[in-house]
Amino acid sequence: MNQLRGLFSLLVVFLPLFRFSEVAAAAETKLENVREFTITENDTTTYTLKLALDENDQPSYFFRNIFTPVCLTGECKPVYINFYWDLLGNYTRFDFPPGEVLTKMDHREFKQEDYDKLQDILSRPNSLLKDIAMEDLVGKGTENLADSVDAKAGATLKTVKNEVIDGAVYTCYTLWHIAHGSVVDEMLKITESYKSEPLLHRFLTGTNHFYQYWAMERVIDKTGKLAEPFSTDVLKIIRGKNVFTARFALQKIGDPYFFDPSRQVWLWETYRTAPYPLQLVILKKLTKIPFRAPLAEMTAKDLVKTNSEQFALLLKLLADQPKLPEKAMQNLAAHLTNPNPDYATEIYRVLTAFHPKNRDVLAKMTAYKTKRPSIP
Repeated sequence: MNQLRGLFSLLVVFLPLFRFSEVAAAAETKLENVREFTITENDTTTYTLKLALDENDQPSYFFRNIFTPVCLTGECKPVYINFYWDLLGNYTRFDFPPGEVLTKMDHREFKQEDYDKLQDILSRPNSLLKDIAMEDLVGKGTENLADSVDAKAGATLKTVKNEVIDGAVYTCYTLWHIAHGSVVDEMLKITESYKSEPLLHRFLTGTNHFYQYWAMERVIDKTGKLAEPFSTDVLKIIRGKNVFTARFALQKIGDPYFFDPSRQVWLWETYRTAPYPLQLVILKKLTKIPFRAPLAEMTAKDLVKTNSEQFALLLKLLADQPKLPEKAMQNLAAHLTNPNPDYATEIYRVLTAFHPKNRDVLAKMTAYKTKRPSIP
């Protein structure tokens, strides 16, 4: 790895912090302790990975003080740069020791827009740089590396033009591979060793969605059983602002979790205030859950407050129940006077299939049929 880095032109400058994440913000707090790990790559290259611990001796974020000699056209210069990752190996930011600068091939120092673009490049875990070999960026048969997108007509450089900084192609390449290389797997192993109930609670209740996904994979087993100590945390995720983590939680939790009447009430109340995409996920979940009386009653009551697609889905959910409680059928019958004739017709059809015996329901059904004698 050090030999590869020798192909790149790097210098370092003091740089204001970029986009702060939860981890970057943690870097601003006073560290009580730092734990060091010796990492070996390719059986030969070793370096020190550091884990910052908070005042409670709990893991906060990873960082690495990177040093590499950079050699071009026979001239070498030591380079220093610091990288930071969250606890799952997601790159967050970089900064530098005082007095260092990044330069391009012609020794021009990076401008602020170059640093901004570099941060953007390093923040893309699926960059095109991931699948490009070093040899594709190096001019064969020459040691005089131009390090410029425009200096070569090669197809590879044209492909990655938007992924690199002109005049610092190799800099971008090597830094990206350091940020997203095998060190990520090492971080995951280390964090797994710190797994505990407090850490899982912290991940679930935080704002880092990567942490939430990781924790949910560990508190919900393969059968969909949610560990009770984390039930409240996961329910808050379902009602949170992130539709994607909410959907993941709903899909991962097993259906029996919502067989309980009180949880069904909670799920329906969540449905009523959820954004439309999540409402559809909840409706799909409800297709696998036998309705208890409270859920059937609330669904029937709110039935006509939905759009036509949701109306059809909800009415089918009610129609598919083995039986409906009397109160639910009363709520359905109350909608027979709804001004939407399609809604009323479908509700009448479903009520008929349940053969209600309640007098009030039967009276409303008779009144509806009297006004529409063509209905069988």
